[in-house]
Amino acid sequence: MKKLRSKHLVASYTAVFEEDTKGGGYTVTIPALPGCISEGDSFEAAQANIKEAAQLYVETLQELGLTHAKRDARVIVAPVSVAV
Repeated sequence: MKKLRSKHLVASYTAVFEEDTKGGGYTVTIPALPGCISEGDSFEAAQANIKEAAQLYVETLQELGLTHAKRDARVIVAPVSVAV
């Protein structure tokens, strides 16, 4: 018996993880999905939580008939030094 495969597109987004130095854990956002934010007590938990949040975000856009958010085309993440 043949297995049926469903075809799903997979979009990749850049997630920004910020460590909470006072309370512990991480807050994470996806700039390409405005308002998509999550957190976790560990990096791994934050990563799993933002993946779920992004999935729900995209599904909600689709249910509302809105244009799917575009995935990141080319992102460069680099430190910037500022004199203080």
